Amino acid sequence: MAQFNWTAQSLLQQNQEIWKTFAIQTATKLDIITIVDKRGGATIGEIAEDAICDPRATEMLVVALVALELLAWDGEKIVATEAAKKNLSSLSASYIGNVIMHMSQVAESWVKLSQAVKTGKRVPPPSFPTEAEQKAYEAERAKNFILGMYNVASLQAEGISEAFLELKGKKKLLDLGGGPGTYAAFFCAKNPELQAVVFDRPTSEPLALGVLERLKVTGKVSFMGGDFLHDPLPKGFDVVWLSQVLHGEDKKNALLLVQRAAGSLEQGGILAIQEFVLDDKLTGPVGPALFALNMLVNTEAGRAYTYSEIIAMMNDAGVAEIKELKAPLPPGNRIFYGIKGQA
Repeated sequence: MAQFNWTAQSLLQQNQEIWKTFAIQTATKLDIITIVDKRGGATIGEIAEDAICDPRATEMLVVALVALELLAWDGEKIVATEAAKKNLSSLSASYIGNVIMHMSQVAESWVKLSQAVKTGKRVPPPSFPTEAEQKAYEAERAKNFILGMYNVASLQAEGISEAFLELKGKKKLLDLGGGPGTYAAFFCAKNPELQAVVFDRPTSEPLALGVLERLKVTGKVSFMGGDFLHDPLPKGFDVVWLSQVLHGEDKKNALLLVQRAAGSLEQGGILAIQEFVLDDKLTGPVGPALFALNMLVNTEAGRAYTYSEIIAMMNDAGVAEIKELKAPLPPGNRIFYGIKGQA
């Protein structure tokens, strides 16, 4: 049965969906929900003043957010809905604004998708008149990416840690390319005997340490900085967790990374890989297929890999007895794990 029954009307409606996305991204970037939440309700003028925005334009954005049921009128003032306060106010522990701001920055490249398809090359990131502006943009982009990883991973890490029963009794885990270390934190919280190391670029360390402190696992999870394709990796682990990393690399480097991950394992250790996975016939799912385009516009050679390609990489790295973890995951996400055999 067809997943999409496209008509002229539904195609036009789908194209207008992007307006909702841009409204939510703009509200997040301007911190509109936090402003309203802090005040416990605010007038259009107060929102415009706090956000340093034009009053007329602010009113238009606020009306759109009311229509989207993120804001509401409460007499003369605007208040945030419960869903908005929970997810889009930076006062909330459940704030997901960083990943939305990351998506907003990614959208700068998506609008030039046709250029990337024509050339086969990523869309160049924006440049700025001064070095200070360039560094500020890059720092903000890196922060939103790392904390956005935390936003996304924290929504599913508990379910994965509950399902990953093979971690029981394990002592040492390497979260390779783990960014803020969200999965390592949840795994260690679920398995008291487990200690973890997060290996990622040194620039990720300050943000990662903040996340680990927030999750109260600083005594169980440590951070090690380096380049996972070139620098020596720590050895002697019972488990290596490689989550949503392969898609950033071409096939040669993806295989190299899987081999290096396996090299950090003790014999009999577990290599686990989470990815957006295409089916072998290249007919979907939709999520991985669209994510591959995201890699086209934002990386030099990233892509989504098929089921057979990932299994082949694991086999080539000496990993056998490969299974799929049955855990609550977004559509298109899959987790494979297997045992490192004798060299």
